[in-house]
Amino acid sequence: MDDLQELTRDGQQYEIFDGSLIVSPHADVFHGGVANRLRRLLDRQAPAGLLVGQDIGVSANRSSYFVPDLFVARESALDKGGPALHPDDVLLVIEVISPSNAGRDLVLKRHEYAAVGIPHYWLVEPRKQNLTILENVGRVYREAAVVTVGDVLTSDEPFPLSVDLAAIF
Repeated sequence: MDDLQELTRDGQQYEIFDGSLIVSPHADVFHGGVANRLRRLLDRQAPAGLLVGQDIGVSANRSSYFVPDLFVARESALDKGGPALHPDDVLLVIEVISPSNAGRDLVLKRHEYAAVGIPHYWLVEPRKQNLTILENVGRVYREAAVVTVGDVLTSDEPFPLSVDLAAIF
């Protein structure tokens, strides 16, 4: 993970899984727009002490490091510093599915985020215009709901919130 800091900033996204480097192109404008609109909606509703963020990695060990599109974490985690957030401080990770790396988000990251104990995982699928909500049960994610455009997501986890999916697509 230390070597990631040494890589040049060349427009690629770098992650590590089990010691192997994963390189992905940065998201396109539509993907970025969906992520940023969702972040803005969540940020407006997040209570004091919780941070809705982007562009910070999550790592439980030195052999794996992922950068979710969005996350909700305890704000106190930022005071700890370091190269990545520890999963114990992360309440929710959100991935906006891209056709170029859908398998990584739907399988690999789903497994890894669950194994390190992150309580909630949301999968936003722009092409289907839906949001799948997964909850961690025994270190495995179980589907709790699928919300589509026309629906409003209301939840108490990771904090009381309401999201009209039409506002993000």
